[in-house]
Amino acid sequence: MRTVLKSTALLATAGLTLTIAACSSSGSSSNSADKPLVVVASPTPHAQILDYIKDNLAAKAGLKLTVKEVTDYTLQNPAVQDGSADANFFQHVPYLTDFNKTHGTDIVPVENVHLEPLGVYSKKVKKIGDLADGASVAVPNDATNEGRALKLLADNQVITLKDGVGTGATVRDIAGNPKHLKFKELDAAQLPRALDDVDASVINGNNALGAGLKPATDAILLEKAEGNPYANVLAVKKGHENDPRVQKLAQLLHSPEVKKYIEDTFQGSVIPAF
Repeated sequence: MRTVLKSTALLATAGLTLTIAACSSSGSSSNSADKPLVVVASPTPHAQILDYIKDNLAAKAGLKLTVKEVTDYTLQNPAVQDGSADANFFQHVPYLTDFNKTHGTDIVPVENVHLEPLGVYSKKVKKIGDLADGASVAVPNDATNEGRALKLLADNQVITLKDGVGTGATVRDIAGNPKHLKFKELDAAQLPRALDDVDASVINGNNALGAGLKPATDAILLEKAEGNPYANVLAVKKGHENDPRVQKLAQLLHSPEVKKYIEDTFQGSVIPAF
């Protein structure tokens, strides 16, 4: 099974590389100012924000921007590392740090852009305190978001965690579980679909939005923005931070127009981090 999964991932990555390369293959210099800046991004809200920039701000700033939506976020860092994309926009720094450590990559953040508050959602209960003894709770299974989900539950006295586990906590680090909750570790993209099968699901903001959920109103428990380390970032391969095109995009991502667009479009479900 592991070999099949690995082969499938390699084929998917190769397909992504070929698709993106077709959009970015002209010219030999990756930081040539007259080439489009190719950015891979998750559809919601990342690609939406980039499309707003492309349609309304990029031309005036002298930036040619190509936005490539990629649903499988595990392919986005490899695309930047191998040069088939110039930048990506989908992740927070704890995830990026873990990815670099695990895969030997050297991708770096350029700017914080927005926060997608992680939330707990349920079709069975209206409040987190209403979860029954033995209720099932789905959490993301990737290294950083699982710890983030468990911290959200611990911060609200649903569970307690072992001392010092930090953002890398897993369900094996749960020290106290007074309601004997049963945790299911799932791929982040599966969490909204799991709502029919579990009592509650801890869902990343972008996946919640993509499933038609509104974090600001639908979540029964939501992360606080203040002091939150999980702002999503524009990221590039190390050494490309000063590419003039990257710097132009970073400035546009921090513009008053983009801040207003985020606030007006997402109504508190996505929060500007600048």
